[in-house]
Amino acid sequence: YMSGFGNEHVSEDPRCPGALPEGQNNPQVCPYGLYAEQLSGSAFTCPRPTNKRSWLYRILPSVCHKPFKPLKEGHLTHNWDEVEPDPNQLRWKPFEIPKDSWNKLDFVSGLHTLCGAGEPRGRNGIAIHIFVCNASMLNRCLYNSDGDFLIVPQQGKLLITTEFGKMLVEPNEICVIQQGMRFSVEVFGETRGYILEVYGAHFELPDLGPIGANGLANPRDFLVPVAWYEDRQVPGGYTVISKYQGKLFAAQQDFSPFNVVAWHGNYTPYKYHLEKFMVINSVAFDHADPSIFTVLTAKSTRPGVALADFVIFPPRWGVADNTFRPPYYHRNCMSEFMGLIKGHYEAKEEGFQPGGASLHSMMTPHGPDADCFEKASKAKLEPERVAEGTMAFMFESSLSLAVTKWGLQTSNCLDKNYYKCWEPLKSHFNPSCK
Repeated sequence: YMSGFGNEHVSEDPRCPGALPEGQNNPQVCPYGLYAEQLSGSAFTCPRPTNKRSWLYRILPSVCHKPFKPLKEGHLTHNWDEVEPDPNQLRWKPFEIPKDSWNKLDFVSGLHTLCGAGEPRGRNGIAIHIFVCNASMLNRCLYNSDGDFLIVPQQGKLLITTEFGKMLVEPNEICVIQQGMRFSVEVFGETRGYILEVYGAHFELPDLGPIGANGLANPRDFLVPVAWYEDRQVPGGYTVISKYQGKLFAAQQDFSPFNVVAWHGNYTPYKYHLEKFMVINSVAFDHADPSIFTVLTAKSTRPGVALADFVIFPPRWGVADNTFRPPYYHRNCMSEFMGLIKGHYEAKEEGFQPGGASLHSMMTPHGPDADCFEKASKAKLEPERVAEGTMAFMFESSLSLAVTKWGLQTSNCLDKNYYKCWEPLKSHFNPSCK
């Protein structure tokens, strides 16, 4: 891997030294008889800090394919009107991975849309998907014309082959496959995870403000794959799948799309290990807001308001004095979707399980369950390790998210007793006791 977030990288497969043209992007004849192809992740005229593009030098250009034809989407959707809105606190049990040998699902066929808002044609919105799969993608790849995929594996590792090279992504790591990048996913058994899809914006590192120059996710800890190619003919047909305007389309070609011998640019896939996150926290009293745990943000057009934030709650020390230390009770103008990679989430040690999820919609109240409240209210306040062995995360958005029919009904994973975790809360009010 090469390191650095948003860097200008240069890479060529060592089997073809000198494959990168010198001093220009598009020579009349490229070294080794390669084709030059630019992949643009931003408008040509974007300001330099936000201008994203890479040049790929490949055996055949990606334009060499038969016409696209519709492909069944299964449970992938951007139809947010399938069912009536539901403002309740929602929690899902772990999403089931097919175990039957005859029911083979790869990464694409295992995509299930849980909730979202906006729509890809207007280039404004997000979608949250669950993927469950038990088979590798064979002679087929996917690219997303609608936006970026932030992939959070929860069970099983993913070997992701991209046009830029290969990435091995394991639970407690994340990766981002940006708009238009072709990729294929190999798995090694039953595999599950979460995806945050963003239309119309790319992920950035959050501004640090008074924190200063260092902290949170450090740019050097983001890893970019190195060039790797295969010159492979596929007489039976290689399937290129495009997610376009929320639908899937498939085109056939007779060669592998992973034929990029060299590339350079700043528009790349990348991965990041969540254990690298430098936690900032309160060391006196009260809570800092959970925005201090932001790993990546996709900004909206409103200053300080995110289209989507990716936030984690890693192991850390809790030392605040005279403070109720678990997350506080809250009503939020943002939508909060939470997932659990491993361990037990501190505010709800029962019921919220790895591979499951919760959604607390805009202005829907939420907070610690009754058991957590009672324990934390009586606990002796000493320095303690919080979330040891745990990794919970949140996709937070300024959009009001609609839940799909699959999420509310078909998945059969919705925990209809979630509300009961707050029912034991009782009044401690005593007007004579200050």
